Amino acid sequence: MIIVIDFGSQYTHLISRRVRELGVKSEIIFPFTELDAIKKMNPDGIILSGGPNSVYDKDAPHLNNDIWNWILEEDIPVLGLCYGLHLIAKRFNGEIGKSKRREYGVTSVTIKKSDRIFEGLEKKQRVWMSHGDKVLKLPENFEILASSENCRFASFRYKNIYALQWHPEVVHTENGMKMLNNFLFKICRCEKDWDMEDFMKKTIGDIRKKIGDKKAIIALSGGVDSSIAAVLTSRAIGKNLTAVFVDTGLLRKNEGEHVEKICKEFKLKFLKIDAKDRFFEKLKGVKDTEMKRKIIGEEFIRIFEKEAKKENAEFLIQGTIYPDVIESGSKTADTIKSHHNVGGLPENVDLEIIEPLSYLYKDEVREIGKKLGIPNEIINQHPFPGPGLAVRITGEVNEENIKICREASYILEEELKKAGVFYDLWQAFAVVLEDRVVGVVGDQRKYGRIVALRIVESKDAMTANFAKLNWNLLEEISTKITNELPEVVSVAYFISNKPPQTIEPC
Repeated sequence: MIIVIDFGSQYTHLISRRVRELGVKSEIIFPFTELDAIKKMNPDGIILSGGPNSVYDKDAPHLNNDIWNWILEEDIPVLGLCYGLHLIAKRFNGEIGKSKRREYGVTSVTIKKSDRIFEGLEKKQRVWMSHGDKVLKLPENFEILASSENCRFASFRYKNIYALQWHPEVVHTENGMKMLNNFLFKICRCEKDWDMEDFMKKTIGDIRKKIGDKKAIIALSGGVDSSIAAVLTSRAIGKNLTAVFVDTGLLRKNEGEHVEKICKEFKLKFLKIDAKDRFFEKLKGVKDTEMKRKIIGEEFIRIFEKEAKKENAEFLIQGTIYPDVIESGSKTADTIKSHHNVGGLPENVDLEIIEPLSYLYKDEVREIGKKLGIPNEIINQHPFPGPGLAVRITGEVNEENIKICREASYILEEELKKAGVFYDLWQAFAVVLEDRVVGVVGDQRKYGRIVALRIVESKDAMTANFAKLNWNLLEEISTKITNELPEVVSVAYFISNKPPQTIEPC
């Protein structure tokens, strides 16, 4: 059992997920968790996450001194990452300050001293840094383990307390999983006792216990997460679950037929609500995407409340997964964007919400889908945001904008499938920009629309790289979009990774 203490990093939940991926149970807690509660968890080790603060900020989160004393008394292994490294240095009277050169991205570090955490690794390592502060003076009795060109104290230790300035949990740190593996099994001496089968059995049991003989509805969008959440919940409560599909008019092409097929295949009670006019009216004139998310989240909930009363349901099941929770912010983390099923929820909700997948990442959700026997065509869909195409246009929601976005995305997907690369990609979709540019159509000047393509490769959506597709394929896609959509005269391609850009640009 490993505890991950969340100091606000966008990667906190990824750390926890990596630990589970290595076969060890992990749980996330906040730094203000009481010592008695931590003791009851009986951890074999503790990981301190990164975070957006400087340790000297007025409201920066810290670890209580009684927890530190207990860690030292019991000799519990600790691994501090980024901000966690700064916390360790500060606690033991080291000195932290602003770095003259901030490090964001892949950096080379040199291992200065052979140690268990670097066992089996070469002296030079490529790691992912993301920091503006650095340790200027090492605490007494600590020893340097690794350095970078800009950061002398990039890794250090004292007894079983280890610190890394970089993020081993992200894929850009080439041997990050090996470092975490060494911490878990060579330093904490954990045993492998976690797998997805155990998670499924426990989750089904928890849902059954929570809902009992009562009824629930699930917000079914047809995407990977809600589809798998629906089947998982149906295993727990059977016919007491009703799948509610809300046609907002903001969905992908043929989405409704696709969702109905899922429900028939898994014998789910299915209810379709046509709410296009309602959503378009509420979104009229709104261009800010955060506002769109809030409006859509509110409307979804009010529709579900109404339908729940008809079904005598007391619970609302949602397909929320970890990246949704992370990007919507927490008690210690910044909000990147609100998700309609997390940060977009209104304050007053008459239904009790259950999110059976909220501790999982997309690939873990897909693994559950395979174990449930869900077809690959559903499991391997590309992610689609709950607010739909409304957050893939930078302008207001209207018939023209949504039509362009829907058709361009459909063309893109079909061409990628024909080329045999669609399922190798994490996500591929079109974004319709509000700006217009000059084009030439039939020897005439035309002031037309811009469609930007976002195509990325990723494992868990916490980091992503833009896909370096064949130029001929991109040219074919661009030509088809401009030929079939007369409003469009320009097709652009996003070539930024995550970070700094999020996968969904709006």
